[in-house]
Amino acid sequence: MSRGGMSGWAVGLAVGAIACLALPAATLPARGESLESALMQAYQNNPTLNSQRASVRATDEGVPQALSGYRPRITATGTLGEQYWDTTSKTGATPTATYLKQSGTVTPNSYGLTATQTIFNGFQTANRTRQAEAQVLAARATLRVTEQTVLLNAVTAYMNLLRDSAIFDLQKRNVEVLQEQLRQTRDRFNVGEVTRTDVAQSESRLAAGRSQVLTAESNFKASGATYRQVIGNNPGKLTPGTPVDRFSPPSLSVAVDFASATHPAVTTAQYNVDVALLQVKVAEGSLYPTLSVQGNVQQSNESTLTGLKSFNTSVLGTLSVPIYQGGAEYSLIRQAKETLGQKRLDFDTARDQVRQTVVQSWGQLDAAKANIDATTAQVQAAEIALNGVREEARVGQRTTLDVLNAQQELVNARVALVTAQRDRVVASYALLSAVGRLAPEVLGLNVPIYDAQQHYQQVRDSWTGVRTPSGR
Repeated sequence: MSRGGMSGWAVGLAVGAIACLALPAATLPARGESLESALMQAYQNNPTLNSQRASVRATDEGVPQALSGYRPRITATGTLGEQYWDTTSKTGATPTATYLKQSGTVTPNSYGLTATQTIFNGFQTANRTRQAEAQVLAARATLRVTEQTVLLNAVTAYMNLLRDSAIFDLQKRNVEVLQEQLRQTRDRFNVGEVTRTDVAQSESRLAAGRSQVLTAESNFKASGATYRQVIGNNPGKLTPGTPVDRFSPPSLSVAVDFASATHPAVTTAQYNVDVALLQVKVAEGSLYPTLSVQGNVQQSNESTLTGLKSFNTSVLGTLSVPIYQGGAEYSLIRQAKETLGQKRLDFDTARDQVRQTVVQSWGQLDAAKANIDATTAQVQAAEIALNGVREEARVGQRTTLDVLNAQQELVNARVALVTAQRDRVVASYALLSAVGRLAPEVLGLNVPIYDAQQHYQQVRDSWTGVRTPSGR
């Protein structure tokens, strides 16, 4: 390869890296795809996220289940059957007494209706309702955590594929340069300018370059498979991803305070404390008296010769006062209190974990920004060094090995720059996730936002029906 051709290739890659290197056309379809469109597809198609949404909808049903404690319980009963009877009776006490034998078939039937209404049960229904509502809020906060995880995974998968495609292209171009270097070395060997050792060194470096191509190709295919898993479809021709620093807090202290108060992992833990506290009250309600009213209507018919029929109706109030039930209720109260203490500790742990993640993400973002400048300077210096070594090798001041080493250093510098650019974008999204703001509303994604409140309102006051709001 000529010096002019080598220099043009160097400038093109140094300026572009991830931002300018497209995916190999032979590997991926020609359609273009941006990071924003990938995030929209992940938000709509990711099975993990859709599974969590279904879990929230299932949790919503806990509220009408708890509210059912306020409603009456109505039971209808009916019996119908056939009975055969056979009796023998003695008439008189004298030896001449006779025996009377009777038999027949009876077809009894009855039907009735029983309604029971709980008047007071130690506030258990009210506390169970509030507990179910807290569980719904906790499930929604968990859904937000899952959304952030999925979106961050989507960004990582997108940028990993973009990085690995660029490295794959770099390694293939490196092999082309090494092949040209080997050809030139052999020509110089034929005219006696270099030794057989120089040829062997070029051949060895070319073999190593081909091995690096195979490794890069393997990484590229693995990233493509991960992309398909997270995003939900096969990748197209990816366009550059950009950082989202504009959505992050202006300082580390503000970021820590904001995340400690509003991060969905913290709010999830807080709602779990409320759930545990209400469970203590529910358990304590078992020590209170229970008052209920029961109404009953019963109609009985007996198909006999007498044609006996009966109709009964009643309204009864029942007061049940627990005195001692084996001690299980006291154990449940103590257990609920210990669980409450655990959830409070979990809340502190979640808040500390969020603080640690914010500080770590902030430091990683600062390091990624600095690494961009360092690797850019490294690429520029490696290009100058390679051109200088090649010139010096032409006049005999450098060996073939020096040229090969300089070429490898340049490739390594370009790979480092590609990786640094990937890290810069991912780190900005990771910080946004650590703060708790990695959401489609914040990013401005043009995608319908999932509204968990809609399903909740549809089922909260539902008294009957087995179909879900979606029609299943």
